[in-house]
Amino acid sequence: MSFSIITDSSCDLSLQQAKNLGIAMVQLSVEVNGATYANDQLDYPVFYQWMRDGASAKTFAANPEQWAAEMKKVLDQGKDVLVLAFSSGLSNTCQAANIAAEELRADYPECRIVVMDTLCASLGEGMIVYFCAKMCQQGKSLDEVIAYAEKNLPKLAHWFTVDDLVYLKRGGRISATTAVVGSLLNIKPVMHVDDAGKLVSVSKARGRKASIEAMIASMKRSAINPSEQEVFISHGDCLKDAEYLAQRVKEEFSVKAVHIGYVGAVIGAHSGPGTLALFFYGTER
Repeated sequence: MSFSIITDSSCDLSLQQAKNLGIAMVQLSVEVNGATYANDQLDYPVFYQWMRDGASAKTFAANPEQWAAEMKKVLDQGKDVLVLAFSSGLSNTCQAANIAAEELRADYPECRIVVMDTLCASLGEGMIVYFCAKMCQQGKSLDEVIAYAEKNLPKLAHWFTVDDLVYLKRGGRISATTAVVGSLLNIKPVMHVDDAGKLVSVSKARGRKASIEAMIASMKRSAINPSEQEVFISHGDCLKDAEYLAQRVKEEFSVKAVHIGYVGAVIGAHSGPGTLALFFYGTER
């Protein structure tokens, strides 16, 4: 039986990319300046300018009804469903997908509904979705794609840095004192998403270029056959920094390709303008 992939907008693939890959995306949403928007309704440069101007944003997970609506579109065609969901360590979105799947299994007993918690965020999630969707387009079976995801998700390294500590302070990830002192000293935290799918601080760098070099050093330590990889980079409205990071990755590792995209509004609401992230397959997360 054929199958289709459904993911959510926290994968930070564009709507055009999703269309090209033949996947559906359930939208998380953001409340900013008194209005609520689906993730794909926002113009990201405008959103990040709102944040620079002092706006605060509140985010909302996808709910079971949203997931069920997309699943039914696939199930009504007699096809199986593979859901690749935003990390349960950062959102209730995956839990909502599981609730929807459990309710629908009784109505569609002939179809398989598989929900995978990617434990990934931003283009880390997008990266696994991208490769799984490519396999689907190549005619691979659902079991083959699941096996690929299970094998590679523990190797999907996420490395992040942010430009302004105030947004991590708002989210409760650092104290007010740490934010003030860090800003005064031009400290840029270097973070990663761990095996539990949670964002954790690993080290600190003085200045932007130092934080970028720290990410390069992390890739150097753990990347698996980097010259054979397609690497993903996401950014919070700092394209020049993303392009510089891409240049450094190409110089150091001669990778096959680098894909650059925006950090969407849902994740950007917590990390802020100037967020920069690097994703690749490594010996560990």
